[in-house]
Amino acid sequence: MATIDMPQVRDCAVRACAYNQTGCHAFAITVGSSERAHCETFVDGPVKGGVATLTAQVGACKRADCRHNDDLVCHASSITVGPDLDAADCLTYEPVKL
Repeated sequence: MATIDMPQVRDCAVRACAYNQTGCHAFAITVGSSERAHCETFVDGPVKGGVATLTAQVGACKRADCRHNDDLVCHASSITVGPDLDAADCLTYEPVKL
């Protein structure tokens, strides 16, 4: 079985997220919704979560219209998450030009 290196979340500017503690420490995040490149792993709350020794990776990306997406797998070298249309969006998202 072949494995691929998943892109890391290089930076997350969403300080309200429970996984963001000087970087995203979720095991992996999911990006995408039918409307935008939202970080669906975003958790707004006072309890902090994640694994301090890990840097999050993109586990799944549902934005097939992104130039970094091939077969719903992100192939960017890394991504940045921050506020855009929502509190936590993938700022690396680039729509394919048709």
